[in-house]
Amino acid sequence: MRITAITCVKNEGPFLLEWIAFNGLLGVTDFLFYSNDCDDGTDALLDALAARGIVRHLPNPARGRNYQMEALKHARDQDIVSEADWVWVADVDEFLNIHSGDHTIPALIAACGDPHAISVSFQFFANDGVEHYADEPVIAQFRRSHNPDIWCGETAIEVKTLVRRDFPLQYFGAHRPFFKGNLAPADRPVWTDGSGRAVPHKFLMAANTRRIRRFPARGARTHATLNHYALRSLDSYLVKTARGDVNRENRVFDDTYWRERNDPAHSDTSIHRYLPALTAALRDFHADREIAALHRECVRLHRARCVELAGRPAYRRMRSLLTSASTLPPQEEAMLADLGLL
Repeated sequence: MRITAITCVKNEGPFLLEWIAFNGLLGVTDFLFYSNDCDDGTDALLDALAARGIVRHLPNPARGRNYQMEALKHARDQDIVSEADWVWVADVDEFLNIHSGDHTIPALIAACGDPHAISVSFQFFANDGVEHYADEPVIAQFRRSHNPDIWCGETAIEVKTLVRRDFPLQYFGAHRPFFKGNLAPADRPVWTDGSGRAVPHKFLMAANTRRIRRFPARGARTHATLNHYALRSLDSYLVKTARGDVNRENRVFDDTYWRERNDPAHSDTSIHRYLPALTAALRDFHADREIAALHRECVRLHRARCVELAGRPAYRRMRSLLTSASTLPPQEEAMLADLGLL
């Protein structure tokens, strides 16, 4: 089975090898990376991996500011996408945690009945007090998240989607594919959640803005969860705020974004089942002297950026604000205040 992962990156150098190795364990056979405006060694590491046939690395083709959507439009015409049996669109801080069978994507597909698409619900992992960047697997460092069924008072949680080759595709979205709205009911795709249940009709049809990329998460995680490490360490989060992201140029992540994702109410270490094999795969990467040296350079530049930002008054204030911020999401804190419980 040929499975292609598509991702867009900007200054993700220290985290690339883990994400590639992890997805390889899941059964991903091909990687298509788009990068833009990197100054942390990301491009050099990706180029070296591309020279070895491990990934394909292209400059982001965006002419405007919608980097990810323009890259996804371009990706559709690439042979490693058009010839793949399945396509997985995800970010480098997102790790598909498969609970069924041998914990691979083929096992997930089989558990869900081989549909045209499988949408897996996010679970946002908290910073949990990790202050400094460490060159260690992200999936090993962060163990706590919100209640998996409720996030910031919402029972509908965002998803990312595996797409089968014969999906009646109009275009790829970052969270889900879209098909033409005038398809006859019999021609609509068979589409499941991470438990193999049919996705809600409003989500299937993209019927309204609240249901375009999310649906209720309760009961949707039997076979898989999408672990999202949006915060990582406080050091790395501050670097993230400085760089913006691949979707919107100069986007700033304020304390609301942090607080909404820093809810440590629930402990979940199920993804640690992958750690022994991941450790071995990373050891294989580091056995290549050039790859190991390029990774170390990414780590060095990331740490230097952490130190540089720590010297700026605005970032010292932001660091102080985030370390003292409540771990209750703003929505939950407001609800408790209204009830007189705070």
